[in-house]
Amino acid sequence: MSEILLLTVAPGAPGSVLPALEFLPHRVRVMGFDPSSLVDLPNADLVALDARRDLQSARSTARLLQVAGLAAPLVLIVTEGGLTALTPEWGARDFVLAGASPGEVEARIRLALATPVMVGANEPDEAISQGNLVINPVAYTAKLHGRSLDLTYKEFELLRYLAAHPGRVFTRTQLLQEVWGYDYYGGTRTVDVHVRRLRAKLGPENDQLIGTVRNVGYRFDAPKERHRSRSERSERSERFERPAAGAGGGRPPAAAPRPDPDPGAGPDPDGIGQMAVLEDLTATPSRLDI
Repeated sequence: MSEILLLTVAPGAPGSVLPALEFLPHRVRVMGFDPSSLVDLPNADLVALDARRDLQSARSTARLLQVAGLAAPLVLIVTEGGLTALTPEWGARDFVLAGASPGEVEARIRLALATPVMVGANEPDEAISQGNLVINPVAYTAKLHGRSLDLTYKEFELLRYLAAHPGRVFTRTQLLQEVWGYDYYGGTRTVDVHVRRLRAKLGPENDQLIGTVRNVGYRFDAPKERHRSRSERSERSERFERPAAGAGGGRPPAAAPRPDPDPGAGPDPDGIGQMAVLEDLTATPSRLDI
């Protein structure tokens, strides 16, 4: 017989959340999703988290349990529709459908308790550093140039998710599912509003960290990539503006001076020099010709 802590907001007995528990000999204690109570949980062999209805709150609770250093295995109680929302970020050992039979529930509890706890399995994510932007998922803080950004919970989650996947483009629907949860029924306009607020808080010099891909969605542009693209553009502009070597600042090269006649060559009996002068004069239009 094991001690099971059931976290749920549903009123009533544990059987209303997971009916199979009524037929098993385990001792079950019920608690709510109060964040203050999650810091100091009572001793339990296994923690069962009710994620049947509010997936967003359940995922936030699961992450808070990781931050609090939950040592007991976590098992999620979900519906078939909620299976698509489960990811490793939940930090759960296993899941069970709400309508599972007592035999299946007992088997999952037994396997979850027998699985050895991996060192660092419940440790929170490490800090995300992108240039002068540092995001701490444990303390839920974000600093830019050493200055703390005053972000709401969703603004922080959106910035954290984008910064954790630099260069990857996400559609608005994908961001709604990953940040707001699969059970969020708001429109994609919510993503645009939060991106606009994030850019305003990042400031005009850093708002390009969140790039827009037209007709697709958003991505996080790493600072190194942005600086490199700017330098490449400046080099190309300088290449077009720089005059060619030996061009004299863009002016056509001056004509080479005609060599002076050799004074030791003597007279020009054939008149070759005079003919060359006449050819130059006839080749140059005069005022009468104009």
